[in-house]
Order: sequence, then C-alpha cells, then structure tokens
Amino acid sequence: MLFQRGYAPGVAEQQSWRRSLPVLARDLVEAGLGSVEMLIEYHLPLTSQRADVVLAGVHPRTGEASYVVVELKQWSSAEAFEGNPELVHVPGMAGGPKQNPILQVRGYCDYLYDFARTLQDRPDSLAGLAYLHNATEPGVVADLAGVPMSTTGRLFTGADRGSMLDFLRTRLSPAPGRAAADMLMNSPTAPSKQLLKVAADEVRSREQFNLVGNQQLAVDLVLHAVQQAYRNDTKRVIVVTGGPGSGKSVIALSLLGELSRSGRSVLHATGSRSFTQTLRKVAGHRDRRVQSMFKYFNQFMAASTNDLDVLILDEAHRIRETSVDRYTRAELRTDRPQIDELISAARVPVFLLDEHQVVRPGEMGTLAQIQAYAASLGLEVHHVELGEQFRCGGSEEYVLWVNRLLGLSDLQPTVWPGDPQFDVLVADTPSEMEAILAAKSEDGYTARMTAGYCWPWSDPTKDGSLAADVRIGNWSRPWNVKGDRKVGDAPPAALWATEAGGFGQVGCIYTAQGFEYDWNGVILGPDIVWRNGRFVTNRSANKDPDFRNTKRVSDKRFDLLVRNVYKVLLTRGMIGTVIYSTDPETREALRELVR
Repeated sequence: MLFQRGYAPGVAEQQSWRRSLPVLARDLVEAGLGSVEMLIEYHLPLTSQRADVVLAGVHPRTGEASYVVVELKQWSSAEAFEGNPELVHVPGMAGGPKQNPILQVRGYCDYLYDFARTLQDRPDSLAGLAYLHNATEPGVVADLAGVPMSTTGRLFTGADRGSMLDFLRTRLSPAPGRAAADMLMNSPTAPSKQLLKVAADEVRSREQFNLVGNQQLAVDLVLHAVQQAYRNDTKRVIVVTGGPGSGKSVIALSLLGELSRSGRSVLHATGSRSFTQTLRKVAGHRDRRVQSMFKYFNQFMAASTNDLDVLILDEAHRIRETSVDRYTRAELRTDRPQIDELISAARVPVFLLDEHQVVRPGEMGTLAQIQAYAASLGLEVHHVELGEQFRCGGSEEYVLWVNRLLGLSDLQPTVWPGDPQFDVLVADTPSEMEAILAAKSEDGYTARMTAGYCWPWSDPTKDGSLAADVRIGNWSRPWNVKGDRKVGDAPPAALWATEAGGFGQVGCIYTAQGFEYDWNGVILGPDIVWRNGRFVTNRSANKDPDFRNTKRVSDKRFDLLVRNVYKVLLTRGMIGTVIYSTDPETREALRELVR
C-alpha cells in the first residue's frame, strides 16, 4: 500500500487486515482451498474503490476461471436502521447508518462485471459474499437478511461458517488459482460511463450507472429519509461529500430519476450556469418538461416551506451567502441566507459538495456550515463521505498527489509515483501541450485546454472572431466564448466542455468546473509558481475580477481560492493530464516531480 498509494495505511486499516485476513485464510485452508489466490484490497477498475478480497480460482463444475468477491466485516452484531434492512446500524460504531453488506458486495460484483472485460459474457464466473466472522451468536444480524440474497450477494457469519465453506466449494475447486488471478489483474477495462453521455436515460427511464459503496448508501439514505419524513412528519438534511469524480452528480441524477419515476416531487439545482444549462440540454433534449427539473440555487427565494419532497443541491460548495443580486425584485431583497431558503424548500434537502472546490469569494457551502445551520434549526443531519472514484481514471493516487502538490494536504509534495490507470505528462511549451492533446483528440478521445485566470478576457472582435487573449511567447489562443451564443465554430460558454469545437479555446475555471473529458491540458499561470520546494501564489498576476477587492478577499483567502482553482483544473481528466507552467523554475520542478 505504501508503494501503490505513496503513504502508509492508517492504524485502523492495518488493524482490520490483522483481524480479518488471517481468519479468511484459515477458513480457505480448512475448506481445502489453500491454492486459491487472494487478491487483497483489489482495486475496482476506473474507481478508487477497493474490494477487501477477491478470491481467484477454478470453477469446480465448468473448469473455467471463477471469482468470489469477499467483503470482510468485524461487526459482532448489527440491526436494521429504523426498520429499513438496506441501511444498517452497528452498535458502538460512529458515523451514522451503513450500507447493508449484502448490497455492498453485490454492487462490487455488478460493477466488476460491467468494467472488467475478462468477465463479460461469463455471468457465472462471479460470486460475492459478506463475511461477519465476529458475529458468532445465532440471530445477532438477523435484520440484515431482510435484503434478498443472490449468488453475487450472500451473507455469512461466524455462526454459520460451515455454510460459507460449503458455498465457497461450489464456486472454487482445490486447483491453483494463479492463472485466474493473472487473467483478472491483466483484464482490459471497458470504457467508463461518462455522466453526460447517459444523463437523459438516467433521468427518464432506468438506471444507467452501477453505484458502488457509499454512492448506493447515499441514494438509499435519501429514499429512506423521504419515507420517514412522510411517516413521522419530520425533516432531514443529507450531506454527501467527495472529491473530484467521486460520483456526486451520478448520485444526483440517480436520485432525480428514481424519485421522479416513483411520483415524488423533486428538483435538481446548482450554482453553476454551465452545469445547469448543459444538463438541461442533454437530459431534456427530447422533453422540455425534463429541462424544468434543473434549477439554480437562487430560484427558491419565494418557495413555500416543504414545497418539495426532495431538493438535490449539486455542487453545493457554490452556495452563496445570499440569493440577492442586482436582478432581484425589490420585494425579495432581504438578508435571508441562501442556505435557509434551500433547507426550507424541501422535506429532504440533499447537499452534494467538495470543500476543495470553493473557488469564488462569497461561496460558503462547507460541511461544517451546513451542519451548524441545520443544528440551529433543530434538524437532524446525516453525512455520507465518498472517495475520489471515477474522474482521473479512478486514480486516488493522482488526486492525493495533486492535493500534496498544491499544499492542500498536511503531507509534503512528492514525486508522482505513477499509476497504470492515469497518465501525467509535463510539457515544455504550450505548443507541445496542445500537440499532445490534439493527437489524443485525433485518436477519438475528448480533450480540452484550461488555464488559470492570468490573461485579460476580451469581447469578440469587430469581425465576430474571438480575440487570442491567452498569449505565451509566440503561442496564443482565445478564452472560451463568454456568452450563450456560438461564435464561429466555438460553442457557447455553457457547452464548451461538451460540444465539438471547444478544443480550439482555453477554458477557465467557471466553464470547466463540474465537467470531465478524457485528456486534460492545464496551463499554470504566473499566479502560482514553485519556490523553495512549494507552490506560492502571486496575487498581482491574477486577472479574475472577483479577486480584485482586497477588503472582500484577503491575501490569505486569495491564496486558498487560487489553490482550489488549480485543484479543480488539474482533476478534470479521465485518462490523463498534461501540465505546462509559464514559469521556467516551476517547469523545472515539475520535471523533477513527474519523471
């Protein structure tokens, strides 16, 4: 783990290995399966999720490769949360309800079948079980069996260990499992399901994503909260936090589809014009009624209390202090906090956010702020934390490396350790960066260039073309279009990241945030440079109008916001990132860090 992730696992994780892995190993030996391979902490493709163990061997009936995904739990007892067997309360364990491990391991199996090409067209090659080896008293986890079991979702405890061994013998023979393990470890990976490509079907018809781990827990928790709110005439706040590509918007669209298809009143809202307009276009292109389900945070100023069953607040880190702006009608101009309007509007407000994506002054959607405000209203809050799962090829290592690089972690910057799931390149010139991305685009990948806001941003020229404002030596390119109308072949601002024609311009933070593309080019401007072993910020080099007011944005606040801006820009890619800096000393440091 130290080699793969760049830092040592925590004490709790090491203890869980020490207490569970030898138990499973002894059980395998006793079952006559000592030659089966144990893939420990198996990394699910294109995510940062890890299954505790995948057993690899030979199927006793077919003679083909056979796999059993095992989720190990040290729980000695567990019960259904508020009568819902899909959610589990574990006595003595903090952090709120957990996902039923039957559903957890079944989700891993479904996901693995979708993305590991070795398993495709071989549905009988995969099974899954949750093993609660410390639950040795009969009936102590009986509530969990309220969820239907299947081949890919079974539950065994220490009290029925013999049944588990019998089940394993039906899936694995005593033959060595080396070849099967190699086959899975070297399996090609199927393409990822990019959010916007399946948004329309996700909302209108059926599930398009296999949710994994805490993603499914978040959806189940919201659905449960809606039932409880009606049954007990209560109100609950759900907060889901996660880094880039952790699946927050996947959760949002899954909830929007699930709740609307079941007849619940539900709306989706963001504070991003680009993101909302793109979702309206993609998810509602065949049905204008679907477009009306996508709103902005400032559209709930006059909403009645509990007007909705659920309000899904995607990109909630962009919540502002107040909804009032220069366009607000006089009768709505009050000091009411925007967060109060949003919590009031629904029985179950759902906040999805990443605290490291606060990039503008006045944005205030943090977990602590939401929890504090909900507590002041006497409301119960449930928090679900996600990992960095889908963007950046599921490379948790890359996201951690970026955090360290930008000083957003307690750990020092380090050399990029490499990850077979994600490529990091350093370009010596902007032309080289663009050439790399253009070649990827010609190979059928999506690619975009972005930069820090360090150049002026002009209106279109008199002949209707875009001014080449981003100038570096002899190289120059325009920013993305400012407005909502196409300029030549360049798409409108809101569609820069998703429509053809966006590659010729440089995207800024406000058009890139929330989106993903296969290959990502990032220009580090002179507002962030490497000096004495770390990045430092230079306020005078930044051209963002929102940062000009030194009374509103202190130097300390500017420093954090700029680091967050580059964190967002550096984590838009799904397959790889090409980095270029305008500063020679910074380029030299990057060459040392990315060898």
